[in-house]
Amino acid sequence: MASEEDVTHMIKRVQHRHHRAFTTALADLGISLVQWDTLRHLHRHKGASLHDLAQLTFQTDQAFGTLAARMVERGLIQRVSGPGRAVRHTITAKGEAIRAVGERRVRDTTRHSLSRLSGDELGQLAELLATILGTPLHQEAAQDRKVGDEVHVSGDDPLLGPLR
Repeated sequence: MASEEDVTHMIKRVQHRHHRAFTTALADLGISLVQWDTLRHLHRHKGASLHDLAQLTFQTDQAFGTLAARMVERGLIQRVSGPGRAVRHTITAKGEAIRAVGERRVRDTTRHSLSRLSGDELGQLAELLATILGTPLHQEAAQDRKVGDEVHVSGDDPLLGPLR
């Protein structure tokens, strides 16, 4: 029987393997995994604030601010005025094109990685991970889609996408 430490290490190894594979898949698009993840979240959460995006991508506000500035300079995203003094972000046509290609590559990479599991096994894995995360799987979708003053991102992995 595997120990808790063994299981934790295996989860980390899978995450690391996916990170490397996704980085390779996105390299010739000229974006990093965290940049692609930002584009993915902006596609899902149009007009998200810097704070929202920082939480969704597991970054600090300061680190995400630096990343967003570079993405604005590259024409991948743009800042737009929101209500009051709020600044929101939107994805540009260039960013959307890169996001779409990247999404296909990440999906293909994920599909290849998980192809050893049957549909039932994949569902079991998703349920087990949701249990570890402490949120029932059916609640994940509603929480992941809430963007506003407080963003809940339980179960939305930047590497694997939503656990649905």
